[in-house]
Amino acid sequence: MTQKNQTVDAAIIGGGPVGSYTALQLAKRGIQTTVFEEHAQIGVPNHCAGHISIRSLKTMNLYPLPTGIVENTFRVANFYSPQGTKFTLHLNSPVTCALNRTYFDQMIADQAQKAGAEFALNSQVQSLNLQNGVTRGFMVQQTDGSNVQVNSKVVFDCEGISSRLLRQAGLTTLRPNGLVYAIETEIEGIQNVEMQGVEVYFGSGYAPGFYGWLIPRPDGTAKLGLATKQGNPRTYLNRLMTKHPVAKEQLTKAKITNMSYHAITLGGPISRNYTDGFLAIGDCASQVKPTTGGGVIFGLTAAKAAVEVAADAIRSGDVSAHALEAYQKRCKDLFNFDFQVMLRLRSFLNSLSDQKLDEMFRVVGKLGVDKALRNADEIDFQGKLLLSAASKPQMLAALGYFGLLYLTTNP
Repeated sequence: MTQKNQTVDAAIIGGGPVGSYTALQLAKRGIQTTVFEEHAQIGVPNHCAGHISIRSLKTMNLYPLPTGIVENTFRVANFYSPQGTKFTLHLNSPVTCALNRTYFDQMIADQAQKAGAEFALNSQVQSLNLQNGVTRGFMVQQTDGSNVQVNSKVVFDCEGISSRLLRQAGLTTLRPNGLVYAIETEIEGIQNVEMQGVEVYFGSGYAPGFYGWLIPRPDGTAKLGLATKQGNPRTYLNRLMTKHPVAKEQLTKAKITNMSYHAITLGGPISRNYTDGFLAIGDCASQVKPTTGGGVIFGLTAAKAAVEVAADAIRSGDVSAHALEAYQKRCKDLFNFDFQVMLRLRSFLNSLSDQKLDEMFRVVGKLGVDKALRNADEIDFQGKLLLSAASKPQMLAALGYFGLLYLTTNP
């Protein structure tokens, strides 16, 4: 078994959208950068539904997208209680889009390479190289059995939902009680589904601790999935497809053509995302919306903040924890309010019984909450969304109702 050495200014672990976007931003600043991806191809395998805010993509200068990446756009969301009560949110224009995540990931990686970043595929990071507690790089194993010792000034951990390297770096790991376990499928043969709408299914018998989703495409195929706090996600998916009063009608002729599993972290950001020579970005730092489990936009936003701090640190020659601490401060400024709101929303939703969920869907429909949110175009920073809508009479009434509902559920 051979061993090689490689030295770079910035070494990125993980070639997903967050890792590639980090590489793109670093390369644009002239920082020598290499991305180490364990799989043979960027974007494969795919573990994400790719349902993303159009406004947020524009903010990241990633929209409009090349032909073939956007599979559908949506201006409607249909929410169903366990008993089938429906609440529909109609927006004035398309707010979200469904992406082909493989093509999307590859697009960002291509942009990073054109900017000067390099990619090392089939390269699995084994362990961090720590010298007196300072991260100086890591050991990579390649498929031919060779080992590569990577020396770098800063390591960017963008590997996705994992605490392995966080633990080695001495950082707080993901909260086990904040995890849900998801099944993601491709299906064909859906029916009775609005093509400009996403379907969302709630209920402890179908997706305890989270929800199920159906994201249609114009050709009659769709992405179907759910996440659960307990039990086997496949068992719950079968129940959703055959027992839910609405889903069973939409999916009675559906056929699953592909299936994958993954975990989602809903516990809010880890307490510290930096240390000497090391930054954690994206899912591994739990920069994921506790309400919906979406992490792409928050990960990309955090990547920009990380690069702004790390680029200065690399150029100055000081990559100490003290120099990198500004990354965490920026993340708090960017996210803290919204995460606090979303964590409370997640706690609130988890506290509701199926009966209370059904009641809530009936009441918010009668209160006209859909009218208060009709002009919304922000779905990621949900604290700010609620704050901007709170002055409308419908939302004031709804918030009062939610407060009473919470009090009766949690006396």
